[in-house]
Amino acid sequence: MKLFPHAHATHPDWRTALSLALAQLDGQRRQEAYGLTPTLGWIYLTDHHGAHAEEILAHLQRWAPGVSWVGSVGVGVMGSGVEYFDEPALSLMLGDLPRESFAVFSGVQPLPPGFAAHTALVHADGATPELDELLGEMADRTASGYLFGGLAASRTRSLQIADRVLEGGLSGVAFGGTVEMLSRVTQGCQPVGPARRITAVERNVIATLDGEPALDCLLRDLQLDPDEPRKALPRLQATLVGLSDASTTAIARPGQFGADTRVRHLIGIDPHARGIAIADEPEVGMQLAFCARHAEAARRDLVRICSEIREELEPEQLPPSTVQALAAAGSGGGLDPATPPAHRIRGAVYVSCSGRGGPHFGAPSAELQLLRHALGDVPLVGFFAAGEIAHHHLYGYTGVLTVFTSA
Repeated sequence: MKLFPHAHATHPDWRTALSLALAQLDGQRRQEAYGLTPTLGWIYLTDHHGAHAEEILAHLQRWAPGVSWVGSVGVGVMGSGVEYFDEPALSLMLGDLPRESFAVFSGVQPLPPGFAAHTALVHADGATPELDELLGEMADRTASGYLFGGLAASRTRSLQIADRVLEGGLSGVAFGGTVEMLSRVTQGCQPVGPARRITAVERNVIATLDGEPALDCLLRDLQLDPDEPRKALPRLQATLVGLSDASTTAIARPGQFGADTRVRHLIGIDPHARGIAIADEPEVGMQLAFCARHAEAARRDLVRICSEIREELEPEQLPPSTVQALAAAGSGGGLDPATPPAHRIRGAVYVSCSGRGGPHFGAPSAELQLLRHALGDVPLVGFFAAGEIAHHHLYGYTGVLTVFTSA
């Protein structure tokens, strides 16, 4: 089994940053563990280099003829154990998936007729009209109904890459059922009250929850005195809402949202009608729980999804040599390429909210260091997005981790 070559670099000059990253890839590809013939490449760049995206892509296409490239722009990018937040940087990864097992798509390059998509990595422009519907339609075209990815995040030029540089709409790469992967969503917010049922709503204004005025439920869950608005205002400004479909589990365990919960902003209250307004248009019957960002809960949940992936990939009975390799990974040493377990991680794509990263976890690269410590030192590429895509939904304040594996 070959690991995916991966590289990252930072420099104000895009040519220098790209040269540094390509030198890393060239060095890895001379090693037996990474010596593969690439067919698919991932490229993520910070918005500092967005103006030169066409030149960067053209250089990559000359450097690796025949490789398909997908990616996006973010306010930050990441590699294994490191993040580059609000600085000029780029991150690359190469895979050798069989060409018939994937298909790059965009608004100008639809999926080829007859390609049976099982899942898809999707990059999108958050300003695209009816984006939720487009994501749902794309999910319906896959056998699993599962998408993963994120929204381009840029203070200048919002763009995606799908064998060309694109703006607007959505693009990415669809994978057939033979591509082995696992994907998980990690939440970054913690509920501060119970899950309630939406019983009356008009557009984005929720009138009642469980038959009670929504504002009354909000104040009660936050333990706020409605007669002291000045004291209540700071808490209200820091409060978010977690939405879940009627049939899903909103709160998986005490203090922890389920994977299908989507966090949205609380954007207003109506003291007269006793309603609340949120940055979404929910439906009657959906579940809602008030919540707040919580760094420690985010750390725990990131470790949880890594543990779930490790448990699913590792066989119940491991030989002693593999146990030693896994012990090394648990201490941050990574898996030894010479001692593969029954399933191995070849590479990973991680999309995290632009509101997470080092600033939220307390130190530069803290989120990526935590991920590496929990999962092992696996090849990884990704970016900090303006919204995260998983299943057929758009999330916020989450991370979406997808690993490519080999039997």
